[in-house]
Amino acid sequence: MPQPGTPHGPGLVRELASVPLPTSLGAFEARAFECRSGVVYLALTRGEIDGGEDVLTRVHSECLTGDALGSLRCDCGIQLKLALRAITAAQRGVLVYATGHEGRGIGLVDKLRAYVEQDHGADTVDANIAVGRVVDAREYTDSAAVLGRLGVRSVRLLTNNPRKLEGLRSSGVRIAGVEPLATAPHSRNLRYLRTKEERLGHLRPLGDPLGAGGRVDPSGTIDVSELIGSGRRSDQPYVLLKYAQTLDGRIASATGDARWISGEAERRISHALRAACDAVLVGVGTVIQDDPQLTVRMVPGASPRRVVLDSTLRLPARARILEPEALTTVLTTDRSLPERRDALAARGVGVEVLPAGPHGVDVAAALATLARAGVETLLVEGGSRVITSLLEAGVVDRLVVAVAPTIIGQGTEAVGALGITSVADGVKLANRAVHLVGDDILVSGDVVPSGAAAGG
Repeated sequence: MPQPGTPHGPGLVRELASVPLPTSLGAFEARAFECRSGVVYLALTRGEIDGGEDVLTRVHSECLTGDALGSLRCDCGIQLKLALRAITAAQRGVLVYATGHEGRGIGLVDKLRAYVEQDHGADTVDANIAVGRVVDAREYTDSAAVLGRLGVRSVRLLTNNPRKLEGLRSSGVRIAGVEPLATAPHSRNLRYLRTKEERLGHLRPLGDPLGAGGRVDPSGTIDVSELIGSGRRSDQPYVLLKYAQTLDGRIASATGDARWISGEAERRISHALRAACDAVLVGVGTVIQDDPQLTVRMVPGASPRRVVLDSTLRLPARARILEPEALTTVLTTDRSLPERRDALAARGVGVEVLPAGPHGVDVAAALATLARAGVETLLVEGGSRVITSLLEAGVVDRLVVAVAPTIIGQGTEAVGALGITSVADGVKLANRAVHLVGDDILVSGDVVPSGAAAGG
């Protein structure tokens, strides 16, 4: 590291304050530094780092929209949490929060203007150029000076970005190693992440692809975009129907037991699918039987909005889906009691009263309501009644089925009666793919509209 008196040494920064900062991701010492540029950087440190070698380090570029507001257009907020979690696990490290780096250094307003260009078709590189700014205006002199002031001698850098690596190195930081920070991609930031990899040289920011077939071991971050497909809808959310079943087509035993039909590797992919979608939907029967959280825990990603179809509000008051880890919306009908609706609303749960359909809440009304709420991609996880009603209504765009090598005989069928009387009229899949995930077989494909031919 640079020494005091050198061009990029600790003498370029002045420490203003230091205070313990307990967070949900660990306890840190928060230290504020005024840099020669006039910008104030924040360093979150843990353990003894003064004079330290190979210190786990993240230089995190400021991103108000991602870090504070949870924007799904980027991976910044998730990377921030990943880095803090990694430092806590290592019991030693530092996160330098680089203020002034908003939008790769172009500032908040121009970043928002660049978002407009992206919505008109530009990628994240061309969008910066379109608003008259450079692709990346960041420099790392101040970050290097803060690390020098902290006494860090060499770092293991948490980053996917080779330009950040070179910027710190040229500013005098000794890099002992690089540890990538891949995140589970969301449908809204998939193009952004791919552009960072293809045009900016980032190290696989969205994890490993499933590939064209064969055995998959999703022990790390997995890119499940292949499972989701590329289709989108303008009239309703894009509906991805996902469930796990036994070899004989059951999603639960005769007693209702469904834990666990699929293995852990396949469940990691299910969590990656949740991280990729705006919302995940189940019926109240699944909540009562399985008490799921429906959050993203097995991969580094954002938890989606949780949606429950519950025509009479049978939802248990202590259901884990009502816990505050993610937003929850309940879609019900006028058959539910007003006082039950009020009780849920008082807990911060969204409640929408919709028309009734043949199986509970009207499917078309539910999808229209979610579309108005900004849901573009909807993952449906069941149970059988919901699976059947959506297939019967013809609103499913893509199907992903995990088949476990297990036979249990009598139990809950994945799909009930669809009114189909001949094999030729059955639901068909196009653009199919098959993967081996752990001990399970994963089959995916686009649902073919009635009367259309299925492709390979």
